[in-house]
Amino acid sequence: MIRILGISGSLRQASYNTALLRAAQGLMPEGFELVEGSIRGIPLYDADEEAASGLPPAVETLKEQIADAAGVMLFSPEYNNSIPGVFKNAIDWTTRPAGDIPRVFGGKPVAVLGASLGGFGTILAQDAWLGVLRTLGTRPWCEGRLMVARASGLFDEEGHLTDDPTRDRLRKFVEGFAAFAASQRP
Repeated sequence: MIRILGISGSLRQASYNTALLRAAQGLMPEGFELVEGSIRGIPLYDADEEAASGLPPAVETLKEQIADAAGVMLFSPEYNNSIPGVFKNAIDWTTRPAGDIPRVFGGKPVAVLGASLGGFGTILAQDAWLGVLRTLGTRPWCEGRLMVARASGLFDEEGHLTDDPTRDRLRKFVEGFAAFAASQRP
């Protein structure tokens, strides 16, 4: 089984990005598993705290999940036309110490997708992630884009994806990324 890690960049319980991640779990091709990682419990980065206490347990868990995955899917909201601070903060923590970046991120296939309430989806947040992903030495997958706009009308009250065209687009996205991630394995 090839393990892909999915990380939602939202802490909100009724997050459309977490709902999108969970919908993607049910659409993974045979032989692949999409595991849900979490940014919950990760404090604001503080170098003094890192020096005094090391990495928080939630950071250690996420960092090892990233390192062990064949690929990572970032389900990113868009806040004020960019990456949510809480999501960027979590990724920043996983780069500590800096000498671990190649082990955790080096050559890692990464895809970015997201859902938003607005009409443009998460296009600006996805573009903002590219510089971060290049800096970390990942292999961003740019063959597919998925920006789910007006998400409030696509999910039911329990967070299930109810829109068939969006489900079809999501299926094609995860199938494409899974094939890419598998092709990058040693």
